[in-house]
Amino acid sequence: MNIDKIKIVKLKVLNNPKGDLLKYLDKKNKYLKKFGETYFTEIKKKNIKGWNYHKKLYSLIAVPYGKVRFTFAEDIKKRKRKIVIGKKNYHLIVVPPRLWFKFESITNFSLVVNTLNDVHRSSETVKIPVLK
Repeated sequence: MNIDKIKIVKLKVLNNPKGDLLKYLDKKNKYLKKFGETYFTEIKKKNIKGWNYHKKLYSLIAVPYGKVRFTFAEDIKKRKRKIVIGKKNYHLIVVPPRLWFKFESITNFSLVVNTLNDVHRSSETVKIPVLK
């Protein structure tokens, strides 16, 4: 898969003085073809999670709290694409299968939400620790 196939879609933020509402997904979302599972990942500043690679699964990723830098690659030794999203730049990243990605928090603490188009299985995912 090509990293240029990654899509970035602006998401709605409804401002409210008691606390904002950040819309994530609904059944009308054209990128949510099938629901598998959703999980949340906490990440602290100066920490990096990844490299992750899904053989068949699509990931729909957003950051409702904090700010995160994602790095995507077809091959982790070649050309990379960086995307920064967070509450102030609230977007959905649509990640097709067969791409590597890692992410790091730019703020003290961030929360990443990821929805997969099937239930996660360890045999479907490849993980390589980030080497500094």
